Amino acid sequence: MPTRTAFPIERIDVSAYTIPTDYPEADGTIAWDATTLVLVEATAGGKRGLGYSYADTATARLIHELLLGIVRGRNAMDVPGIWADLVHAIRNLGRPGIASMAISAVDNALWDLKARLLDVPLVTLLGGVRYRVPVYGSGGFTSYPIDRLQKQLAGWVEQGIPRVKMKIGTHPADDLHRVKAARKAIGPHAQLFVDANGAYSRKQALAFADMFKDLGVVWFEEPVSSDDLAGLHLIRDRAPAGMEIAAGEYGYDLWYFRRMLEAEAVDVLQADATRCAGITGFLRAAALTEARSMALSAHCAPALHLHPCCAVPLLRPIEYFHDHVRIEHMLFDGAQSPIDGALHPDLARPGMGLEFKRADAEKYAV
Repeated sequence: MPTRTAFPIERIDVSAYTIPTDYPEADGTIAWDATTLVLVEATAGGKRGLGYSYADTATARLIHELLLGIVRGRNAMDVPGIWADLVHAIRNLGRPGIASMAISAVDNALWDLKARLLDVPLVTLLGGVRYRVPVYGSGGFTSYPIDRLQKQLAGWVEQGIPRVKMKIGTHPADDLHRVKAARKAIGPHAQLFVDANGAYSRKQALAFADMFKDLGVVWFEEPVSSDDLAGLHLIRDRAPAGMEIAAGEYGYDLWYFRRMLEAEAVDVLQADATRCAGITGFLRAAALTEARSMALSAHCAPALHLHPCCAVPLLRPIEYFHDHVRIEHMLFDGAQSPIDGALHPDLARPGMGLEFKRADAEKYAV
């Protein structure tokens, strides 16, 4: 039986912004010099919520042409119901990729809107279990010369972030030297993570794991392709004690995460609310990991993940990714900076606590 629509969603606005990097960036399998942010703004009851995804501009077109009509007029309180209808609408397009990133941007905006309508921080709406989220500094791109790599990683440690991650895999012959340089820069006590983005073969990954052990590497992300679940399981079983295997950032639906966990492929599952169908999908991934007594980590977009991660019972440090940190501080008022290695939500602000800097963003509009 239909219920009263207390807060009908009046409009949905979609825009996209492409921001050049401050230096060429590359990981083990790809290089880039710009990042595109797709922004969704949802209005109801005199409030405007925002959400976003880091995605191609085609994502904005899909939202505009297919998803807006599903959202307009719906009750802003019914986020899970709207989410289910959005997922149904893209059945013939497929879940992975642009479709899930489009749903992500809309879903994130709807959660922000609902919290603003209730005049509470998003963590209060979701139900907080913590009010600080530990982070690891992430960057150290393979395109960086050694001096830039060392300066960036050491800078995070000097700021009080006791764990940092660097990229490897573009030129495997250089990787051991680069990891040694990173360890020298951050000192003996900071934790060192490495991320191959699936660039290695299984045998390469096993060999590097043994070499990295002596340099105190405690987190080896995507040593082989995240599609190679048997390979990840192999590396996880044979990696040195104290070295965790992480993957999951390319997960777009719950079944992807379930397969990865059932294969016992990772020690730490990563999920990304700008890819996995939004905060709704992210929290469902968290439930999967909790059911296996494992912890979840968030991939990139730290400003967007801060409040949801405060509601995740079992959490590992999340990614404070250089490229996204820079963009979020450029385009959003309210983006937080770490204090003693952790982000703290601003509980004086409703929703995610972010306000879009429209004038500052205009020059990047596409």
